[in-house]
Amino acid sequence: MLDELLAAWISRQRWFGGKGRAIDSLSIESDVVIDADDPGLRHLIVSVWQGASRERYQILLGMRTELPDRLKHALIGTHGPYAFEGGPEYPEWYLYDAVHDQALTRWVLECMAEGSGWGTVRFRHLPGVTIDTTPRSLVLGAEQSNTSLVYGDAYICKFFRRLIPGVNPELEIITALALHESPNIAKPYGWIETDLDGTPTTLAIMQEYLSTANDGWDLALASVRDLYGSTPELSAADAGGDFAAEAHRLGVATAHVHLELAGAFPTDVIEAHEVKRMAEGFRRKLGRAVGEVPELREHVHTLEEAYHQVEELTVEVPVQRVHGDYHLGQVMRTPIGWVVLDFEGEPGQPLTERRALSSPLRDVAGMLRSFDYAARHLLADHPEPESLEPRAAEWADRNRRAFLDGYAEGGGVISSTDAALLRAFELSKAVYEVVYEARNRPSWIPIPLAAFRR
Repeated sequence: MLDELLAAWISRQRWFGGKGRAIDSLSIESDVVIDADDPGLRHLIVSVWQGASRERYQILLGMRTELPDRLKHALIGTHGPYAFEGGPEYPEWYLYDAVHDQALTRWVLECMAEGSGWGTVRFRHLPGVTIDTTPRSLVLGAEQSNTSLVYGDAYICKFFRRLIPGVNPELEIITALALHESPNIAKPYGWIETDLDGTPTTLAIMQEYLSTANDGWDLALASVRDLYGSTPELSAADAGGDFAAEAHRLGVATAHVHLELAGAFPTDVIEAHEVKRMAEGFRRKLGRAVGEVPELREHVHTLEEAYHQVEELTVEVPVQRVHGDYHLGQVMRTPIGWVVLDFEGEPGQPLTERRALSSPLRDVAGMLRSFDYAARHLLADHPEPESLEPRAAEWADRNRRAFLDGYAEGGGVISSTDAALLRAFELSKAVYEVVYEARNRPSWIPIPLAAFRR
């Protein structure tokens, strides 16, 4: 009965990765009671089978004999009879997603402050930190793949809904950079873990909540709107809300983070024959993309030429730990500077790939693509996008240059040899974006296609 309730409910959640496909079965792999009261709290790990594919998900299951109106939107269903060990049996319980219940999410702070554990679920905090257990929680509503709780203006705790055995790359990176006293990350406080397949696995991470910070994407879009709303004779530099100074500062901060990562983790180099294999990987992705999106076909020559230039490189390429999914939505502007968030890498990739050493130019390329997206985002559904295309190109070029100048000033190195690799990274990212938009937002395809005309 509980399995069926959870299967029906989980298929409707936006963080569920198997939407659009039938669930063949759901089984409860782990069931840990954290609060045996009314309300009660259980930590579940469930296995969801769809065909031959199995995915694991984390659920905080709340249980009440009466459900207040404020929690009805989180209802999973009713179930009973049931009794917690040593407690009375009730004929019916309301089951719900407990991340929305402030009476139960207090356990996260209390257990993390104590460094305690409940069965196989372990709460940990960093040495020397003090955690205030009094703030009440609020669920952030914008996330797609995880669920984050904000506690007052002090903490943000990100729960990973889909679980992959192993330590999350973000936890590895932010704890390492915190030891190096990096000013460019949100301070980590603690985490929750368990064991999956005999491997310590990250369930949640808690960091400083940047309550006075502004999202990089929102700031960039505000600048673009100011430009589009100004008189046509004004340049991007003269229109109100010019973003170039911030793009420059972001470039400096990005270089500093790369230097900090190189100091905190092992580094290496890849030789010329490995660089050629990288170019071959770009080319294979292009072949698959052209088969799916015919609009790419006219740009194949441009892409092949860029990938060939990488194949011609005869130098070693430095590699290190990188962000892996870097764009304007992953950075926040605080009163004292830029802070980088979400060091998970690409969530859909295996942990081994997300931890793998790569060229820092991969992050640089990701941010350059993000500037193009910010410039052209408002053109996607515009009735006359051609009229604004020159202004979009001007804004993107100005901020791309400012970012690269800042990156160099901050100690990031982009040599003439690196330029070929950077262009290949950027164009390969644009190929990925074309496929994504074709599948999800066809009217947005012109945004990444513009990259091939640069």
